[in-house]
Amino acid sequence: MIVRDFGSTGLRVSALGFGAGHIGSPELGEEEAGKLLHHALDLGITLIDTARGYGLSEERIGRHLKERRGEFVLSTKGGYGIDGVPDWTPENIRLGIERALRTLHTDVIDIFHLHSCPLDTLRQDELLGALDAARVRGEIRVAAYSGENEALAWAGHSGHFGSLQTSVNVVDQWSLRRVLPDAAAHGLGVIAKRPVANAAWRFAERPSGQYEEAYWDRLQEGGLTPGNLDWDEFALRFSTFAPGVHSVIVGTAKLERLTHNAELVARGPLSRGEVQRVMTAFEPYAGQWQGEI
Repeated sequence: MIVRDFGSTGLRVSALGFGAGHIGSPELGEEEAGKLLHHALDLGITLIDTARGYGLSEERIGRHLKERRGEFVLSTKGGYGIDGVPDWTPENIRLGIERALRTLHTDVIDIFHLHSCPLDTLRQDELLGALDAARVRGEIRVAAYSGENEALAWAGHSGHFGSLQTSVNVVDQWSLRRVLPDAAAHGLGVIAKRPVANAAWRFAERPSGQYEEAYWDRLQEGGLTPGNLDWDEFALRFSTFAPGVHSVIVGTAKLERLTHNAELVARGPLSRGEVQRVMTAFEPYAGQWQGEI
């Protein structure tokens, strides 16, 4: 597994990370969730990304991986979801981090993201101060922002954050072109989400969803094909080796899919010509923002 410095944070992460959203679903059995988490580490994946809003995900990571905590960088998100406490307040940040530490059975969260809050909220000095205080107390190592668009751009320039999480894929290049170059120059770690564009190519007809619709439309209009590769490989290798990206997070509930993703990343970057073909095909969308999740 390829391992990279995570910007100038002092952390090192695998090029392929594990997005633990599927782990949070009650439809996935407890034993299966445990096997998937251990398999990720056995493959050499050293970044696991979760969130307060991912159902049982934090709880299961804490339960199954507490004895292997030293083997991976732990990333989670919050700012919301504490009973009786308004979202996006310093108290919510403090209590949310304390809850995450207990739930995840850890003494420290390596990367803690504010999870897609709007720009006006993100700019609040008290909220940013709560993150700084948690870092001073040793509860988190890196304060981060996960989101898109104007808020992401502000977070990258603000000096308050050590890392960013944003969408980077063949049809979603706004962050790649507009934010990641400066993030790299300032030593920020970058986690790319949706690296396989929600596999929008799998739909024969226009789907109904949040990101599938926009991604499917762009694929049709851009006329891009994966050449001699399967779409999954083409898309994943593009995102993993995009400039400024340190780790891509892919979620799955299947052991074989996780293994396959690791094998694809090990094949390295696409050719320069293929990368240029992707960039050219979706140049018309480079200035278009995406919605936030």
